[in-house]
Parts: sequence; C-alpha cells; structure tokens
Amino acid sequence: MIRANCRARFTAADFDFIVRTLARSQSDQVSLVDLLSDMETRDSILDHPRLVDAILNHCGHLRISSQFYFYVLARHVLQQGGIGDRKLCDYIASLLETFSRAKQLRAPQTSGRCAESATADSSYGEQYISDMLIALNRASPEQAFLLRAHVGNYSLFISGIFHPAVAGQRRSLRGGPDIEFYEQVGRTNFQLVASHATARRCELDDVFEGLADRFRDVRLALNQLSDGLLNLDDDARPSLSL
Repeated sequence: MIRANCRARFTAADFDFIVRTLARSQSDQVSLVDLLSDMETRDSILDHPRLVDAILNHCGHLRISSQFYFYVLARHVLQQGGIGDRKLCDYIASLLETFSRAKQLRAPQTSGRCAESATADSSYGEQYISDMLIALNRASPEQAFLLRAHVGNYSLFISGIFHPAVAGQRRSLRGGPDIEFYEQVGRTNFQLVASHATARRCELDDVFEGLADRFRDVRLALNQLSDGLLNLDDDARPSLSL
C-alpha cells in the first residue's frame, strides 16, 4: 500500500545534494544543515527552484534517492498546477516511486495492514481494471479498500504519465478507453476509499479526498511531468489493459 512518506525517507546523500546545491559558502552549509533538522523549514527549502534545476541539468549519475527525485519534481509540477498540499504531493511522489518499478503496477495482495507495503500478486499478470472491479464483489472490506486504492492509483498513473499511450490505444482499438474513463474510475475509487476506516487509520483520508476532488488537476500536472521532465526506463512501461 502506498503511503505519503517520501519526505520521511530522504537519505544522507539527499541532504548532501541539497547543501551542495543551495549553499554559497562554508558558513551557509553549516546553517543549512541546522535548518534541515526542522521539518517546516525543510519543507520550505525543498521548494527552492535551484533543486529542480540541479536535478534536470545534472550531467552524469545523480547521487540521490528515488524518493527525493520524485518528490522534488512532483512538488514542482503540482505547485505550477495550483496544488500546494505537501502531504498530497508526498503521496504522488510515493506513487511515482512505486509504479516506476513495473511489477508494482499489478494489483496488491490484500493484507489490510497500513504499515506494510503490498507486494505483487502473480495471479493478476497484466492489469485489467475490469477484473479488479469484478473482484470487489467477493472482497472483504479491507480487501476492497486495497483494491479500490490500487485502481485509483493505477488510473492516475496511467492517465498522468502514459497519456500518449492511452490516446494511441484508443485510436488502435475502436471504443478503447480514453482519458475521461481513467479520470472517472480514478476519481470514483478515491472518493470511496476516502471514507474507509483504513484510510483514517493510515491518515490518508484527506489525501484520497484531495485526489478525488482534484484528480484532473493532478493528472494534468503529471502530464507536464511526463512530457518535459521525467525519464522512465522502457521496462517500467505498463501494458494498458482493461
């Protein structure tokens, strides 16, 4: 299960990157390291545009974590889209980090414990949204929560990051699903999980409500991220199926 926890998992290399990117002198470095110990100040520092520029213009291998990479870029495009909620941005960054590994695009095993990450279920193979929705008929409340959350996440990722593939599929398959289909499915499932007890227990009810209310705005921000800023390996590209 995806959590809004990228900021809690930054590494020493990430903080070193921040210091080297933003500090102008040795005294600045000491001060900046001290400031990074305060969460509110850290959040403000993470919004600095030089971090985005440093990531995008860096030549060679970036010595930063994937969670830091996705958080900084997701925060950048979401802010440009008028979405300032840091917790929602943290969730989107975690979603991108998780789904950048192709096997995590599969439906989760239904453990129901919010502290554990779901693993790939080999019985699903390719992603079929219709199969997952049908599976809801025989799912327990906890299983239904995990399935609906996954459908919402998957719909947002596909329509946000792989929107050209959605358009291409619709052209090649008469009557194939369009962006509006993914928006409707994603918005509906986020709205349904927002009121679930597991969402409240995992402190994700506000995130799911935000994603249901602003699904299209988040999707458009991810379109911008995909078109101009983000590089994903070909192995991470999913098979689009219903």
